[in-house]
Amino acid sequence: MSFRAFEAALAEAVAGGRIAGAVALVTDRDGVTYEHAAGVRAAGQAAAMDVGTVFWIASMTKAIVSVAALQLVERGKLTLDGDLGELLPDLKDLQVLEDVAGGKARLRPAQGFVTLRQLLTHTSGFAYAFSHPGLLAYSQTDGALDPNSGTRAAHRQPLMFDPGQGWIYGIGIDWAGIVIEAASGQRLDAYLRENVFAPLGMSDTGFALSEAQAARKASVHVRGPDGALIPIPFGMPANPEVLSGGGGLYSTAGDYARFLRMLLGGESGGVISRETLRGLTESHTAGHRAGMLISSMPNMSNDFDLYPHMEVGHGLAAMVTPEPTGDGRGAGSLAWAGLANTYYWADPEAGQGGVLMTQLLPFADPEVLALFKALERGAYGVD
Repeated sequence: MSFRAFEAALAEAVAGGRIAGAVALVTDRDGVTYEHAAGVRAAGQAAAMDVGTVFWIASMTKAIVSVAALQLVERGKLTLDGDLGELLPDLKDLQVLEDVAGGKARLRPAQGFVTLRQLLTHTSGFAYAFSHPGLLAYSQTDGALDPNSGTRAAHRQPLMFDPGQGWIYGIGIDWAGIVIEAASGQRLDAYLRENVFAPLGMSDTGFALSEAQAARKASVHVRGPDGALIPIPFGMPANPEVLSGGGGLYSTAGDYARFLRMLLGGESGGVISRETLRGLTESHTAGHRAGMLISSMPNMSNDFDLYPHMEVGHGLAAMVTPEPTGDGRGAGSLAWAGLANTYYWADPEAGQGGVLMTQLLPFADPEVLALFKALERGAYGVD
């Protein structure tokens, strides 16, 4: 391991005002092997980034909720391939969006039914407005509701294709969170606390912050017209009807490393079986290339495709890279990210993973992606 290049690049990015600050961490199966923080939690303020800083981890929530759903599969409460409309009437009689013209949507009945496997692998047809121009157009029609409002009705949106017939990044794992509630009889936050967070010792992870945690929270930033960083007010809806299983959690780098150690095959706390863990490295999207995002809302996200030369897949919890990345990670590694530029990887074969956390919009910021690559290269000693 050698992190000199990463630390120099991070220091330069902070000094140049291109990011306010970041926390980086690398772990193996047994514990943290490297951690480093630089900069401040909010531009223009004194509070320094440190390993106790709390971040909105956005879509890094997805892997956690996916693991919770797989836990219920192991316990016989759910199946991967059954019709979820039998459990949740909201998932019956779904429609596919054909087009939007003159402010009017043209819909048709979906062929087939939605399964848990499809929700977890983004093959159900559910999208985000920022990941599909058709859904963005639909969201601007009369009567369309915003899933970010946290209402159940807003999640019953049209599919972009028939279930199982494509790959699109979307709200499928928000629906998986609703499925967990229906199958377990518990609110999602309570289920995760009892069955994932407590067993793994993730005491700083949740959908709502205590007063002490809020005092350690990093601000989300955007860049102004002159490029200067501007902290913006941000928070998930208070006490929403639907807790966002796809993007609602706050956490710290240290807490997320505990989750990564489980993915690496370290201490699992009995959360899921070794057999299920091994299966996470398998792609379930054969024939549909996964892991890329063509943004329809540049203020939310840049285009994102880290490995255009690979037939990247998606497993039951995360993106799966079928080949070595060239920056250290081996084949079968897991990875994903959060909207405010938080990133992780887990390489079960090497027994190593890492996380880089910032708070900056839009997603896939080139500066932060370069830092993430430098962190990976440092962790594997790649020159």
